[in-house]
Amino acid sequence: MGRLVPRVSGLSYGGDYNPEQWPEEVWPQDVALMREAGVNLVTVAVFGWAWLEPAPGRYTFDRLDRIMDGLHEGGIRVCLATATASPPPWFSYAHPETLPVDADGRRLTYGSRQAICPSSPTYRRAALALTEQLARRYADHPALAVWHVHNEYACHNPHCWCDTSADAFRSWLRDRYADLDGLNTAWGTAFWSQTYTDWAQVQPPRATPTSSNPGQVLDFKRFSSDEHLANFVAERDLLHRLSPGVPVTTNLMTGSCVDLDYWAWGREMTGPDRLLSNDHYLLGEHPLEPAAQIAFAADLSRSLAGGPWLLMEHSTSAVNWQPRNLAKPPGQLVRDALAHVARGSEGALYFQWRASRAGSEKWHSAMLPHAGTDSKIWREVVTLGGHLRALAGIEDARTEAEVAVLLDYGSVWAQEAPNQPSVDMVGFDEIRRWHSALWRAGITADLAPPDADLGRYRLVVAPALYAVHDTAVANLTRYVASGGTLVVGPYSGLVDEFDQVRPAPLPGAFADLLGIRVEEFFPLPAGGTVRLDTDLLDDGPTAGVWTELLAAPDAEVLARYADGPVPGAPAVTRRDTAGGPAWYLSTRPDDRTLGRLLAGIAGEAGVRPPVPGSPDLEAVRRRHADGRSYLFLFNHGDRPAEVDAGGVDLLTGLRHAGPTPVGAGGVVVLAEGPA
Repeated sequence: MGRLVPRVSGLSYGGDYNPEQWPEEVWPQDVALMREAGVNLVTVAVFGWAWLEPAPGRYTFDRLDRIMDGLHEGGIRVCLATATASPPPWFSYAHPETLPVDADGRRLTYGSRQAICPSSPTYRRAALALTEQLARRYADHPALAVWHVHNEYACHNPHCWCDTSADAFRSWLRDRYADLDGLNTAWGTAFWSQTYTDWAQVQPPRATPTSSNPGQVLDFKRFSSDEHLANFVAERDLLHRLSPGVPVTTNLMTGSCVDLDYWAWGREMTGPDRLLSNDHYLLGEHPLEPAAQIAFAADLSRSLAGGPWLLMEHSTSAVNWQPRNLAKPPGQLVRDALAHVARGSEGALYFQWRASRAGSEKWHSAMLPHAGTDSKIWREVVTLGGHLRALAGIEDARTEAEVAVLLDYGSVWAQEAPNQPSVDMVGFDEIRRWHSALWRAGITADLAPPDADLGRYRLVVAPALYAVHDTAVANLTRYVASGGTLVVGPYSGLVDEFDQVRPAPLPGAFADLLGIRVEEFFPLPAGGTVRLDTDLLDDGPTAGVWTELLAAPDAEVLARYADGPVPGAPAVTRRDTAGGPAWYLSTRPDDRTLGRLLAGIAGEAGVRPPVPGSPDLEAVRRRHADGRSYLFLFNHGDRPAEVDAGGVDLLTGLRHAGPTPVGAGGVVVLAEGPA
């Protein structure tokens, strides 16, 4: 694949730089401090539309010229944004029709960010005009390394319900279904007398007296993702035409954004002159520990990219937008950044370089904090810069994974529809929980859509695959027939891609593959649990949220419900096929039980962690095509640890014949392969 950012030497390091917020005499100080920290790439003008185009068609680039020139003179490359994520007040005031409308019909106003209807042709014309001006002016600037389109698409306004969006939605539906008969069939409009007889009657799923048609809601989510993607592709293609050879990216939010079909986005962000990047911010009060949150977002980013990717934003310490913005203790800044690198990132960038004095994010941490250079954050920022320079040789090494966790955004959206059997059956959360269980077992996993080529994986798990297309069913059947191990979670395979219930027996897509029959769902009340009776585990395993009345005519029962609504019914089954085994979990085991169960299944499938260790020790391996490998070791505990591995620690230069010590809260990166 080669270097991800060809014009940056080594791993990328830096962050969002917003010099427009500061007097010009501060700019040279910034450049000097960037050099001290080891910064080699900064993102400029993400929110620069108001000062780049202060009036319609009047572009002022004098300040940006001086910024670009100053960074170039300091040896720092630029990821130049198109500034299209936040139109200025003059634009929104002149074009109120470009402002988003919510499902209740309220038009939202400007004054924050992303106040945009993604279907607005007026917005797109203005965005492309600004992008063209930037591309023509800076395509040949020596500081330019990457183009950055928009910013965090759909993180605040994934949908718009205005009349412009309604027209665009109807056009999208015509392309998808051709005629009203196809639409009515797909949406099941015979129910509740919803049959459409004219395209003009079709609208977005706006507020209604009761719940909207689930097929309509699902298609509107698909449409909205496609509309945002079309805006990105329009800017990307313009930049490719006017600035050939410079990679183009936009920053996804894989750990938290479920409103975009990132598999479709990944296809448009990989290939020649394209770069997949991601932003990730830790959630301080979340069921998953910080390191598990990082692992999921990074593994998904790597899977979307099909290899190395770039961490475009994260935080040095606290963010500003959570109820309690928890600061990172000493050492976590370095550990978090290198955890992304271990899982495929070709660097670590932050929001932002210098902490803002005004605005909504003035209490968001930065590389250069309000406390200045005599601070914990600054000292760790400088340390991290040195570490990333020492890891330059890791570029283009691939993170090793033998397990795939299936994620289908359409299925997740369908499962979120109203009137499901239990509001606690949240697909995306369960997918992250299973990924976390594998992470705690020391197993690195890719994410994959269910129709992907799965042949290279020893184990595939499908935690929440409620809606599934026939092609994906055939794909998983072939995977098992070829010897793969499959584990399917509860409430899976029940509906097709239109969210229509598959014919009996349930679970319609997987009944034969799993050798089971689901007679009835028995969701549990809030906080309810059941005990599991099994020889697999001997420490009182429990489960929650969901149970099923299940028969297993062609599968071995490995765990039963000891109590609850269906005592004695199968809870965990396994069907041994002529190829590989197919497991089914008809409930949601507690975290410890799920982890032990998946670890045991993985072991039977031949999956081994990079190194055996304690739950506090994380190990991830990246490997070059020529066999050179790098073992990342993270000690998340408060006691020193030793690992049965050896090599040269690239962060210290020390050679370890094995075992290798890893201090409490420390990181070691061993170069294992031949030099």
